[in-house]
Amino acid sequence: MMNRAVLVGRITKDPEVKMTQSNIAVCRFTLAVNRQFSDANGERQADFITCVAWRKQAELLGQFIKKGALIGVEGRIQTGQYEAEGGMRYTTEVVCDSVQFLESKGDGVASKNDYQAEENDEFYETSKKLAAEDDLPF
Repeated sequence: MMNRAVLVGRITKDPEVKMTQSNIAVCRFTLAVNRQFSDANGERQADFITCVAWRKQAELLGQFIKKGALIGVEGRIQTGQYEAEGGMRYTTEVVCDSVQFLESKGDGVASKNDYQAEENDEFYETSKKLAAEDDLPF
């Protein structure tokens, strides 16, 4: 059996990290994922998908991600149900196995994984030189 979900979208509001009774960090957030087609009026539609991250991923989301940030999520779809006023309620969410921050700090999103070049890093110096050359074939 296979249950995998891969999503790329924007966070709809600032993530809020909570702690469970056993002191485990959890972060529920909604990801707005654009559909590939337009509706009859030519407007793009989006799906709003509930996601949940646990432990260190939840903490990092709370620290570094803000509303509107572009992120990638890989995980599994999980369904549930609970009793509420008016009957049973059913839930569907993506439980995150991996979360990728897809924008850099310059785009208004802080990223713990951003590469910090050392002064004597030869790969960084070579890439700076190549980027400055005008005769690149692309």
